Amino acid sequence: MEVDNAYNSTDREISTRFDFKNTGTSIEKSGDKYNIEADTEDRAKAALEVFKDKLIKRGVSLKHLDASAPQLSGKIYKISCAFKEGIKAEDAKKIAKLLRDAGPKTLKTQIQGEELRVSSKSRDDLQVAIQIVKDHPWEFSVQFQNYR
Repeated sequence: MEVDNAYNSTDREISTRFDFKNTGTSIEKSGDKYNIEADTEDRAKAALEVFKDKLIKRGVSLKHLDASAPQLSGKIYKISCAFKEGIKAEDAKKIAKLLRDAGPKTLKTQIQGEELRVSSKSRDDLQVAIQIVKDHPWEFSVQFQNYR
């Protein structure tokens, strides 16, 4: 939802900002991907920076964003942006190891596809686990769903 809001405000800003007027710069959404097109490489990068700024203002981590380098296609430079969902198995193993070492002993971890499931009988232990994972500096973004 926040990504769509950032996309809409980026589209509005690109269409109204004086340095993007009459330059052929645009941002389009196609499925789960966002495509930025511009006449020059610098304008494409500037439009990407506007999109990143809007994402930051909306509270979306840039670690989710996977933007390609500007590629020349005919006379137009294109940047394709996709968002990563889930975590890799090796990253899930790192989190599970951290929780085993530093977390409460009642925690149980399971890797299920692109997610890590942490369970415990105590809600307090789950909240401690969430805080441990949030405080650790990861090179990927973590997201939490409900706890029971």
